Amino acid sequence: MSRHVNISRAPALPLSIGLILVGGLSVVQVEAGQFYLGPKACADCHGPESQILGKTKHAMSFKDIHRSPKAAPILAAAGGDKNMRKNPTCTQCHFTMEQENASKPATAKSGISCESCHGPASDWIKIHNDYGGPGVTRESEKADHHSKRIADSKKGGMIRPEMKYDIAANCMSCHGLADPGVSGATFGKMMEAGHPFNLDYEIVRYSQGSVRHRFYPPNMAVNAEMPPAELARLFIAGQAAKLVSAAQAVARADHAGYKGAQQKRVVGAVVALSKLKSVPEAATLISAPTEANARKLVAAVEGKDLSNEVKDLLPAKGSYK
Repeated sequence: MSRHVNISRAPALPLSIGLILVGGLSVVQVEAGQFYLGPKACADCHGPESQILGKTKHAMSFKDIHRSPKAAPILAAAGGDKNMRKNPTCTQCHFTMEQENASKPATAKSGISCESCHGPASDWIKIHNDYGGPGVTRESEKADHHSKRIADSKKGGMIRPEMKYDIAANCMSCHGLADPGVSGATFGKMMEAGHPFNLDYEIVRYSQGSVRHRFYPPNMAVNAEMPPAELARLFIAGQAAKLVSAAQAVARADHAGYKGAQQKRVVGAVVALSKLKSVPEAATLISAPTEANARKLVAAVEGKDLSNEVKDLLPAKGSYK
């Protein structure tokens, strides 16, 4: 059951919610020429990860979400195409719109998959797979090539696991009903029609349960649990992304119910980030919730163990989804 924040009992915010000016929200942006290849493109090299993700609600929803009795009124509220797999308001969060190449039409052939979180792979997958030429393995890759490969993959649109803020911001765009490409009025109508809105979506709880896929050297056969210090940093990145996405949504809200829900998300993130007494960047972000300030906060906590400061807010392992 979701825990709803009572605004009347929350600490006073440093700025009027309705007047907050925010920077752009980092979500997966498809640049000209970039397109999605689909989960099969990743499965050959990432077999264990693909097996895990293929059994999640993210992936399995492809089979029946459009058949749910709840879908029809929500789809009507969203407007546009009456086919959920063709309606852009729906496809941007619920499906992977795959293309064989840039000239082919995009088709919903799978649910939420690898590229939904890590970005359309057309421009980065070959770079990501090249360890330095034929016969060169991951283990034998030279350090300078590794650094260049990582940098070039990011330039190609890849959102890598260590990019905690980018991963979290991308999650929030869908789970927070905060995608800037959809108006607050449309989201409001969808909520009225029954579209779920988990006000307290929290990235640790939802990323370290059924979707966890952490296979790293030296033991690539183990789906490693995230240590407490890293869990705390991920939690902080998630709250930073939540604050930025919610503040941006409030600023452009044109539906009272939707605006009120996003204000509760703002308050929830402020309450969490206020715990970081030892990190001045947290207060700066609360005062001015821009993407730039969020990134400064995430950079400031990198390498630090702040698990004691946020331990009362971190979800219990038994509550992981």
